[in-house]
Amino acid sequence: MVQCVSLFPTTSSITSPSLLHNSRNLSCCNFSSIIKTKESSRKRGFKTLVTFLSASSSQNSTTVQKDEDEKGSIAPASDIVRKFYDGINRHDLASVEGLIAENCVYEDLIFPQPFVGRKAILDFFKKFTDSISKDLQFVIDDISNEDSLAVGVTWHLAWQGKPFPFSKGCSFYRLEVVNGKKQIIYGRDSVEPFIKPGESALVAIKGVTWLFQRFPQLADKL
Repeated sequence: MVQCVSLFPTTSSITSPSLLHNSRNLSCCNFSSIIKTKESSRKRGFKTLVTFLSASSSQNSTTVQKDEDEKGSIAPASDIVRKFYDGINRHDLASVEGLIAENCVYEDLIFPQPFVGRKAILDFFKKFTDSISKDLQFVIDDISNEDSLAVGVTWHLAWQGKPFPFSKGCSFYRLEVVNGKKQIIYGRDSVEPFIKPGESALVAIKGVTWLFQRFPQLADKL
């Protein structure tokens, strides 16, 4: 006769109080441990993700800032020119010095020769500020801001806020990036003349062009 062996536990073994109690405790402990482990893992993962994102954002911000510094694009060219006029108005040439390139050329068309080099330009503006009162100020009427390295300005002088006679002018400035900063490399001022010839200026121009046409060799001496 073949002996049959039961593959299932007996009823007594299932209903044993001690075994049932232990199995419940074991299941609860394991389940609770798994939950806590997963929650702890999630928290660590979240903190790691936040730290990574913060570091990445900071690194990206630093990279953008560095790129902007290298391109000299932090301060627009128009802001450099505004600071230039502000320093002249305050007679603060120390604040103007860093805005002018070492080899800058500055033309004021009422003078026969341009001022070449930062020192010569600062000496000129020192004489200018020493000869006028702070009550006389440059007022910017309009300024271009489309070009990153070239700026056109129209301006006038004002005495205690009131327009000063014969003081309108326009200026052009070209800038370049030097050691990561924009500086003025060239400037030209054209100032309203005290004497305005009007249509007689056209007569003078016509006479000069007639001479050049009649005697071409005169033009070669220009």
